[in-house]
Amino acid sequence: MKTAKGKDKAKNTKEALKPVDDRKVGKRKAPVEKVSKREKKAKKDPNKPKRAPSAFFVFLEDFRTTFKKENPNVKAVSAVGKAAGQKWKSMSPTEKAPYEEKAATRKAEYEKLMDAYNKNLEEEGSDESEKSRSEVNDEDEASEEEAQLEKGKAGDEEEDDAVDDDDDEDEEED
Repeated sequence: MKTAKGKDKAKNTKEALKPVDDRKVGKRKAPVEKVSKREKKAKKDPNKPKRAPSAFFVFLEDFRTTFKKENPNVKAVSAVGKAAGQKWKSMSPTEKAPYEEKAATRKAEYEKLMDAYNKNLEEEGSDESEKSRSEVNDEDEASEEEAQLEKGKAGDEEEDDAVDDDDDEDEEED
């Protein structure tokens, strides 16, 4: 018999060193329910203002119109984006300045809109909390009424049983 050489010895010793618990032979895991990405995400509020565009996107708005006039056959969005990116990189800071100013003014407008939006949310949040309190109270009252009804039904059944017992006694006397 030949003895095991290099690699085979290493495999045997590694397997011997592994604890038995680490091996997953014969073990099955419980099926895991997968939650899609759409279900995980919170729903977006349609009333929330859109974020202000950066200086590049303000530039892109202007560049897109000129690029389409110069290249009417090119309809790929990626081509417009690549050309705009190259031009933006080649522009000097003085050429970028007007776009940065427009972006700053749009950002200021956005912040004002967000402040107003957040104030509205806070007001609606306090209204919702009052609603939820009343809903909770309604649910408590409803559950109490159901409990009373169930007790009443149970009491009626006991009375019926008592009446049935009286009937049984009458039958025995006959």
